[in-house]
Amino acid sequence: MSRRQREEERVRGIFGRRALLLGAGQMGLLGFLAHRLHRLQITEGERYATLAEENRLSARLLAPPRGRVLDRNGHIIAGNQLNWRALLTAEQTTDVGATLETFGRIVPLTEAERARIERDVRRRRRFVPVTVRDFLTWEEMARIELNAPDLPGISVDVGTTRIYPEADHLAHIVGYVAPPAERDMDGDPLLELPGIRVGRSGIERHHDLALRGRAGAVQMEVNAVGRIIRELDRREGVQGQDVQLSVDSGLTKTLRGKIEEGTSVVLMDARNGEVLAMATQPSFDPNLFNSGVSNAQWREWTRNRATPLINKATNGLYAPGSTFKMVVALAGLEARVVTPGERIFCPGHMDLGESRFHCWNRGGHGAMDMRAALKYSCDVYFYELAKRLGIDRIAAMGRRFGLGVPLDIELPGIRNGLMPTREWRQAQGRSWALGDTVVHGIGQGFYQLTPLQLATMTARLATGRAVQPHLTRSIGGRPVRGTRAEDWPSLGIPERDLRLVREAMWAVVNEQGGTARIARLPNELGAMAGKTGTTQVRRVTREQRERGYRVDQVPREWRPHALFVAFAPHDNPVFAVSVIVEHGSSGSAAAAPLARDVLIEAFQQLRPGPGGAFGARVAAATRPAGGGRP
Repeated sequence: MSRRQREEERVRGIFGRRALLLGAGQMGLLGFLAHRLHRLQITEGERYATLAEENRLSARLLAPPRGRVLDRNGHIIAGNQLNWRALLTAEQTTDVGATLETFGRIVPLTEAERARIERDVRRRRRFVPVTVRDFLTWEEMARIELNAPDLPGISVDVGTTRIYPEADHLAHIVGYVAPPAERDMDGDPLLELPGIRVGRSGIERHHDLALRGRAGAVQMEVNAVGRIIRELDRREGVQGQDVQLSVDSGLTKTLRGKIEEGTSVVLMDARNGEVLAMATQPSFDPNLFNSGVSNAQWREWTRNRATPLINKATNGLYAPGSTFKMVVALAGLEARVVTPGERIFCPGHMDLGESRFHCWNRGGHGAMDMRAALKYSCDVYFYELAKRLGIDRIAAMGRRFGLGVPLDIELPGIRNGLMPTREWRQAQGRSWALGDTVVHGIGQGFYQLTPLQLATMTARLATGRAVQPHLTRSIGGRPVRGTRAEDWPSLGIPERDLRLVREAMWAVVNEQGGTARIARLPNELGAMAGKTGTTQVRRVTREQRERGYRVDQVPREWRPHALFVAFAPHDNPVFAVSVIVEHGSSGSAAAAPLARDVLIEAFQQLRPGPGGAFGARVAAATRPAGGGRP
């Protein structure tokens, strides 16, 4: 073999080996590609198809409409209205600050608004839209749409906002809503949606979860850069449940038109504890919270000495005065330290050591039995009765009537008041003196009670049942417990004792010499039973009394509070009412006539009875109160 042939043979060998190696590499690569294709299309094909579909699809939550709040007649007292708004989705813009700067040149933003937007963007996930501006006008929406190419991440959307048709008339009952704060976040993605509101006070807060509803969802097809191509599917959210209350909005509005600043009125159905009206002055407009309360408005509310943001009916604390005497009388009968016919002489004062406790009637009432002592509101009789009882037995009876204890009503943050005891005083490092007990026998002293508690006391006196005040009649159309008289247990007080007290309250209003004769109802409405009360806000010294102290000659803020409690009709109670007029001077002159007007309006607007609208909607009354006209 020649040299040339050997060289050619060597070259062919090299080529063959290289061809073999190349072929093996190609076969290995093809095998690897086949394996990967099998894995991508067969083994994990479903997973990658899902990922591709998720890249193509974008799902977003839809905020549901908040449930409505209705009054007892079905009138809307908290509803929803459409609200056009501008939203910012952070993931759709590379520079949130620049977008907001551009937006601010189109629709001006305040520094506070911009700070709030930036805070919400930091707090929420980037794909969750943040509200930039609510309540857009048509002109503002047109400017935003015209400049859309310069506003990446900004979109115009329609949502709902809360509206309160009755404005300030039911604000303290219904409450208001506001955007969720950090402390409200509980993992519910619904709370991250723009336009979502949570209850901040009143019924809105108590029934917040029921009113929220459940979020819906919309599924959209998007391209590679996230631009929406079309909407594929939409599942609307479930609206929150409607909550129906026991209050009559028309009656409450009428009553608020009759009262002045510093006055509170609570009207209850004595049979089952439903609150029919709760009117206080002043109040506030909850609609202002929809667009955000200005600093000026907030300062005006908080600096107002009349405290419009506070519901005086549930949070105002007052000594009950003579309206408490019925409780002292029942405690005396239960403890058997007095009998109904026993007479106690009233010379116009009681001396205890070096102290003298005066009766409101300086000349004295003479010999008084229990019925007469309640009718004429004799202080000396109840001084003596309290001295026999002791403060602890008085307090125990007061608590049975709902005084100084928590009341199970659907209003967050209400005050429990105070029913003082010897133990309470000792916890303060002070001793309890006999003179303290004497003063508390006429409802003065350390008592701190609310108008709602006094209305509850009156309803329990009228029916003998431990009714609890409540506002909710139904949730989502389902009635709640407590609408029947039988839902509430007996107080366990003998009927003869209750009958005696009711008859005495009847005499206060309907007999000659009663302290509230001015408050008699028209004959066609039946008879009212009630009790006046007047509580001092400043101590009257002996020197002032000797000089002829007159309430009408001192500044108004020094004058006593005026109180009145009542139920009607006397022989079959339906309504229980409490009225407190701050610095009204006299329960008989200021509070009793107002209570009369309240009950007249209640009879006219609610029309109790088998054929009346009120009677048709409320469960049957309890057994008659008994006693009748004495």
